[in-house]
Amino acid sequence: MLIRHGETLWNRATRIQGHTDIPLSPLGLSQARRLAQALADEPLDAVYASDLTRALQTAEAVAQAHGRKVVTDAALRERAFGRFEGLSWDEINERYPDEALRWRRRDPDHPVGGGESLQAFSARCHTAVKRICDSHPGGNIAVVAHGGVLDCLYRAATRVTLQAPRSWQLGNASINRLLATSEGFSLIGWNDDRHLAGLGADDIAA
Repeated sequence: MLIRHGETLWNRATRIQGHTDIPLSPLGLSQARRLAQALADEPLDAVYASDLTRALQTAEAVAQAHGRKVVTDAALRERAFGRFEGLSWDEINERYPDEALRWRRRDPDHPVGGGESLQAFSARCHTAVKRICDSHPGGNIAVVAHGGVLDCLYRAATRVTLQAPRSWQLGNASINRLLATSEGFSLIGWNDDRHLAGLGADDIAA
């Protein structure tokens, strides 16, 4: 299964995080706790995560409920956005209008902000998750990563091109299920967030 990390304050402020290491917000910590409770009775053979704090904190909540340790993998990091990191969408549009337009058009070969191209990022994500799945044939694996990573894997599973506009949700701490076979990834379930019902911006993890 694929899990996006819990909310951060930069998520709420629509600031681009990329490789910048931002921890979970109080709400994000509550989301991680709810996620761990939702998965407590589900057998997990391993828990992997991006090495960025927001993903690792989320993964640790899940792993602890199963008595497991998180295996970190830098290849599961969010896309690198270079000089865009730390800026809001509005700030990017104001400071870098031409680049912002190429980004919105999903130019697959353009290294946005001097960071990573969409094509290179997608290849990195696909290779990393395939390697993890190959290491646990027939296993049930939790992979905790980032919105961009999940987007790339959704596209791989549904055969949607990188350039196509996104029409699916990528909720924080949602549960998303893929089946990995020798023929690639298939979509089983997406954006299950029933375990987060009732949580609001003012909720704080106990």
